[in-house]
Amino acid sequence: MTLRIIAKLDVKPPYVVKPVHFEGLRKVGKPADLARKYFEQGADEIIYIDIVSSLYQREILIPHIEETAGKILVPLGVGGGVKSLADFSNLFHSGADKVLINTEVVQNNPQLIDEASHTFGAQSVVLSVEAKKLPTGTWECYTDCGRIRSNKNVLDWVVEAQERGAGEIVLQSVDCDGRRRGFDLELIEKVVNLVEIPVIAASGAGSLEDILRVASIPNLGGVAIASLLHYDEYSVEDIKTFLRENGIEV
Repeated sequence: MTLRIIAKLDVKPPYVVKPVHFEGLRKVGKPADLARKYFEQGADEIIYIDIVSSLYQREILIPHIEETAGKILVPLGVGGGVKSLADFSNLFHSGADKVLINTEVVQNNPQLIDEASHTFGAQSVVLSVEAKKLPTGTWECYTDCGRIRSNKNVLDWVVEAQERGAGEIVLQSVDCDGRRRGFDLELIEKVVNLVEIPVIAASGAGSLEDILRVASIPNLGGVAIASLLHYDEYSVEDIKTFLRENGIEV
C-alpha cells in the first residue's frame, strides 16, 4: 500500500493549535494559511479537526471550513461536533471530502456510522479514535480531547465501526499526543492487522526516524503529521524524500 503523508490541523477557531495530551494549547497559525502551505509542499491530504466543538457543545464553524477548502486541491477531512446526517451534508457542501466522527458515535449513537455510510458512501466516513492505554494493557476510547472515558475497548470498537460502514480510521493516541517521542506502534500495528480499511497513524512524530518506524508497519494507509510541520522543522517533501530513501513507497 502506498503511504499517504497527511497534514493534521487541530483547530480552536480561529487558530490552529498544538496541544500536548490534547491539552496545553499553543497557537501556530490560521487553518487556511497552513493548509495552503502544506498543500504546496506536497501533502496528500489535509485533516482539519475542530477540537473544542464537542467539548463546548457547539456546531463546527462552517466559514473556516469553506476558507480552508478554497485554498487546497487535495482531499480535506473535517471533524468536530458532528452529530447528524445534516452535519455531514453541511460539511460536504462546505468543501469537505471526508467527515471524521468520534464523540457522537462513541458516546451516544453508533448507528450514525451506518446511516452516513449508506447515505454518502463509506469512503467519506472516517472514524476518529482517541485511544488511551490502561494499566491492564488494553486501550480505551476517549472523547472530547481525551477528557471523557467511554468504557469502549479500542480494538473491539474499530472492528464494529468497520462492520457498520466506516471507510477509514484516524488513530490518535492520548498518551503520545504532542510528546514527540514516537507513536504507539503496538496499538497501531494491532489495529492495522484487525481491519481491512485504511488506518491513518497520528500522535507522536518527533523525528524523521519516528515516522519511518511507523511507516514500516505493513499495510498502514498513512501518517498524519502536525508538530514537525507546524514548527517548520521539516517540510512534507523532506518527509517524503526521507521515506523514499529508506524504501517506503509514498
